[in-house]
Amino acid sequence: MSAAKEAPLPVHYSLLAGAIAGVTEILAMYPLDVVKTRFQIQVGNSEYKSIVDCFQKIIRNEGPATLYRGIVPPIMVEAPKRAIKFGANDGYRQLFMHYFGLKESQGLAVLTGMSAGLTEAVIVTTPELIKIRMQDKKNKGMYKSSSDVLSHIVKQHGVFGLARGLEATMWRHATWNGGYFGVITGIRAALPKAKSKEGVLFNNFVAGALGGTVGTMINTPFDVVKTRVQSQVNGPYKYNWTIPAIGTIAREEGVRALYKGFVPKVLRLGPGGGILLVVFEVVSGYMRKHLM
Repeated sequence: MSAAKEAPLPVHYSLLAGAIAGVTEILAMYPLDVVKTRFQIQVGNSEYKSIVDCFQKIIRNEGPATLYRGIVPPIMVEAPKRAIKFGANDGYRQLFMHYFGLKESQGLAVLTGMSAGLTEAVIVTTPELIKIRMQDKKNKGMYKSSSDVLSHIVKQHGVFGLARGLEATMWRHATWNGGYFGVITGIRAALPKAKSKEGVLFNNFVAGALGGTVGTMINTPFDVVKTRVQSQVNGPYKYNWTIPAIGTIAREEGVRALYKGFVPKVLRLGPGGGILLVVFEVVSGYMRKHLM
């Protein structure tokens, strides 16, 4: 079984498979996202010393349910987000090959991944903004629900306030997707050809996990900036545009601060990337067999 020889999945099936894969991943890995956000918001090591320390303090001081606080917006957007990640990636690949004569390659995978990431960012910015406001400990008691966050933002900043952090989100998603799909292509080509269904699943998990890890290594500084930008409730704002914000954080807190939350992030998006790819391939295979 070789992905390169399979017939292209129709876009609507590809979108559905991506959506199912995304919801599966977020349900399994979301608590690590809450921990990651707490690390990225704090300046210095003022409260949380390690992942275990963060988990313990959240559960002890705020209750276990806090580990899923703010999950509604990501769940609502996860289907279109992951659908775009895989569906738009396939669509851009066909577009670049058809109109620009590009051939299947790792470079094409990076290009299509980044293009899909830019598209994805437009969809996820507002839900990410709401999620960050819900996850931030200093906002506890300020918002009753995700819809309350939405209402507050619109009343205070207008509809355009919902796009806060768009530029940083575009940097984050373009770099992660480019790294993810680029590495997947290279790893799949390097691994021995699987001779069984289980072997195919194993190869896909390895490729997806390594792709997720590399994507996380590339995009974490942009994710830190996005979190800082979107966590600012009232002006004047210290963080605005991405590149200047990276300079500010590096200058004031050191370069290592640009990788705050890296460990919980990579623990989520490394295995999470494997889960994504495995579920996507399983669902895609089912669709090819039974629906095409």
